[in-house]
Amino acid sequence: MVGDLSAGGLAEADKAWMRRAIFLAERGLGRTTPNPVVGACVVNGEGVVVGQGAHERAGGAHAEVRALDAAGDRARGATLYCTLEPCVHTGRTGPCTERILAAGIRRVVAAVEDPDPRVRGRGFARLREQGVEVVSGVERAAAVRLNEPFLTVKRERRPFVILKAATSLDGCIALARGARTFLTSGPANRRGHSVRARVDAIAVGSGTMLADDPLLTSREVYRERALTRVVFDRRLRTPAGARVFSTLSSGPVIILTSEEAMTTQADRARALEAAGAAVVPVAEPQLAAMLRMLVRFDLHSVLLEGGSAVHSAAWDAGVVDCVHLYISPHVIGPGGVPLLDRRRFSPAALVDARVEARGPDVIIEGYVHRVD
Repeated sequence: MVGDLSAGGLAEADKAWMRRAIFLAERGLGRTTPNPVVGACVVNGEGVVVGQGAHERAGGAHAEVRALDAAGDRARGATLYCTLEPCVHTGRTGPCTERILAAGIRRVVAAVEDPDPRVRGRGFARLREQGVEVVSGVERAAAVRLNEPFLTVKRERRPFVILKAATSLDGCIALARGARTFLTSGPANRRGHSVRARVDAIAVGSGTMLADDPLLTSREVYRERALTRVVFDRRLRTPAGARVFSTLSSGPVIILTSEEAMTTQADRARALEAAGAAVVPVAEPQLAAMLRMLVRFDLHSVLLEGGSAVHSAAWDAGVVDCVHLYISPHVIGPGGVPLLDRRRFSPAALVDARVEARGPDVIIEGYVHRVD
């Protein structure tokens, strides 16, 4: 029997165990790309957890397998809770559905169907064919939020985009165009670096490279994997002596440019490659197409840190999924550069918004879209 309980009537126990599985899945944040983060737990008929696990890094055992290994013979007749539909295909590991069937699991409760075309309901169907009861949709919204990079890539063919901006109290991001402007405090900056530690890439425009010459590294927090730095630079304006090239040990630098610039600015392209960049031409060098190109590099989440032109282009293209807004108590005045060039935007319109104070600054984080 398959039940989709997303409309209501969920057993409270199912909700509670799924929340545990989601908690376990968080262990993989920032570590599993291009795979999703997944958590699982095995619960016997007496309501006791007999095994649990998470998918902690790409190429490693899946969460279901870890949970079943921990449970051993105690898995027979039990319920498996997992945050994503179990896979039914063979990749770097075998199909989880076969391990579930071999373990004698009686019931599978999942939060979200896997949109990967190799799965997409086939995992549920395989289990159902073998007499396993399947329930889907339990704590779906929370599980979707947890795996938005993976789901966005599968559905939209582009990375999940977080627009990050620091503004003054009067909504400006800089004193003037091209002016390097420091707004946020140390505590707020540390919060920003903790976000850098979880995403696959940081991205900026060439204007930010020229104005700020940023390092684009994750500092003061631990990051297990290399952090990719992306520069959107259609005209190849990035200097070969930019400071980001002194930090190649922290991760690669990708410069996305136009095919025209590769021809007309061939010397600059060669200089950037000699400095350590991967210079990648894009046939249609608009921001949406450049973002889609990043999927080829297994980059599923991008922190878009600026500047104004890149933020505006992303907003106009409808590719911003989440906004992180750092508001400082400073006032810049009428000569400043406004966030999104005064496009229609209000933090109050963000979905599931969270507000916190860090030092003198206020941080607002929220989603642009509701969970479908």
